[in-house]
Amino acid sequence: MEKIMIVEDDRKIAEYLGSFVEKYGYRAIIADDFGNILKTFREAQPKLLLLDINLPSFDGYYWCRQIRKESICPVIFISAHTGEMDQVMALENGGDDFITKPFHPDIVMAKIRSQLRRAYGEYAAKVEERVLIQEGLSLYPERLELRFKDRTTALTKNETDIMESLLERYPRVAGRQDLLEKIWDDQAYVDENTLNVNMARVRKRFQELGLKDAVETVRGAGYRLHITWKGEEI
Repeated sequence: MEKIMIVEDDRKIAEYLGSFVEKYGYRAIIADDFGNILKTFREAQPKLLLLDINLPSFDGYYWCRQIRKESICPVIFISAHTGEMDQVMALENGGDDFITKPFHPDIVMAKIRSQLRRAYGEYAAKVEERVLIQEGLSLYPERLELRFKDRTTALTKNETDIMESLLERYPRVAGRQDLLEKIWDDQAYVDENTLNVNMARVRKRFQELGLKDAVETVRGAGYRLHITWKGEEI
């Protein structure tokens, strides 16, 4: 059952949308932690997002930009504002479509089905999913997942970018500066400790898969994937 995530601070509207999408065979995920929409999105992994603009803490534009850093999931903005600039802002901040309140549920469903077809169905570009593999270790960058044997661990975008560099460059070294440039566009606000913290998290993800000492620090240069499990039964 495909999941539709609904981010709407008016609970009645959210539940109304949820009941309607479920009527048409989808599973509704109604967000309630408006301070951490990205966390809910990562846990739910929805096929489409219905996103209100006016939200507590941060607006819908902000959350759409955060989601766009790690997902191409279709986003349909919902707003009581009918001005052209609101629609322009929605599209400029990563949205795919725009619905104004009050809305007719059949229009909402038509737009949902249209976006799902474009992203995953008959109109979708037939792009083969990327996967990087080294000695049975599989990284799925688009899914933000790392797998080994029968274990899978979820990754953040930064962790995925670092692991992608490690696997792509193996057995060569991934330089510290190269990693910083890959992960952060603006170097001015990144200190040396930032990469160290992220590398510690990467090591922890390997350990969750039962892989110890999987990252080797090359003094003065950077980091290298250290395949300690070579020869194990996979």
